[in-house]
This record gives sequence, structure tokens and C-alpha cells, in this order.
Amino acid sequence: MANILHIDTSPRGERSHSRTFTHKFVAAWKAAHPEDTLTYRDLGRNPVPHVDESWIAAAFTPPNAHTPEIAQAIKVSDALIDELQAADRYIFGVPMYNLNIPSTFKAYIDQIVRVGRTFAITEQGGYQGLLEGKKSLVITARGGSFTGDSPFTPYDYQEPYLKAIFGFIGITDVSFIHLENLNAGDAAREESFAQGQEAIAHAVASW
Repeated sequence: MANILHIDTSPRGERSHSRTFTHKFVAAWKAAHPEDTLTYRDLGRNPVPHVDESWIAAAFTPPNAHTPEIAQAIKVSDALIDELQAADRYIFGVPMYNLNIPSTFKAYIDQIVRVGRTFAITEQGGYQGLLEGKKSLVITARGGSFTGDSPFTPYDYQEPYLKAIFGFIGITDVSFIHLENLNAGDAAREESFAQGQEAIAHAVASW
């Protein structure tokens, strides 16, 4: 039995393509694995706070030295990291905004990438991710095409960033389903949706 953490990041509600397809994946996964548990977080509708000065003070102060004020400043981060650590697999819905991720998701990442909790500094001065042995699936929604031999592939700062930051905290098994060309007309959009549905079926069988 696995614990799945499902996070949507789009603020578009039911009009969100990334949200629609993460829910398609989760429905198919639950049908195939009814014993698994699911935790859901909607960052698009319920964003987490950005890091501020009190958060930084709390993150770099030993827990036994926390005052009530800085303990409160790190409370959201602690809860998000506990949730992340408890999960075995992650499914993220992430639209592409300005070649990268929405600010709501960046705020979440800043809350969970924390020394002593999700990564450590080694004696040699290097970094070691602490969330090992977990898997992540990211479903993106993009207005254009940024994969393969597309001339816009060099502008994709979304997938490389997510691979890098998840790998930094130990999550190195990261796969992607890209819904692309969504602004290229009805035919292109429907083709992308069909390809996304096939990719979901494959992911459910192999993830």
C-alpha cells in the first residue's frame, strides 16, 4: 500500500488542463490500486505563504532554541514537509507560466526545501537529499511546444528546474507528461489531450 500526495498548482479551477489530467491519473490509479491512500493539496486555490525574515530565522535556528514567535513562522513549512515525508509517490499538476512554474508552486518549493529536513550539508561541504526512494509524476500544461526538436525547447525552464530541485532533496525518479500546443487551435489541443490520455494509461501501468 502506498501513500500518494496529489498537488495541483493552477489557479484556474475547473478550467485548468493540468488539474483535469492529474485527476484523470488519480482516478485511474485508484481504480487499479484501491488500497492506496491519497492526500490532496490545492495550491492554486489555497496558496502557502512566501518565505520571509521570520521563516529564515526559524529555519536556521536549532529547534530547541525556537521562541514561540519563530516556531509559529515555521509551522506551515513543518506541516508541508511532514506531509511530503509521509508520502511514497507524488503527482503534481503544473501549468507553464512564463517558461517556468507558477509562483504558487515556487512558494511551496521554498517552504519544503529546508536544511536538516529535506536536505543535509555533508562534512565535505556537499549536499545530500533526504527524501530518497520516492517517485514523482509531473503533468504540465503548455500553450506551445517545448519538447523534442521544437525551436522553443531551449526556453523550457520548467522541466529542468523541477528535475534539479526535486533531485536536490533526494527525489530523483521524476517523470513528466506534457500537454502541449494548447493554444494552437482545437485540433492541436484535442491531439494533445489524446496523447495525454495514452500517457496516463502507460504511467498507471508502469509507475
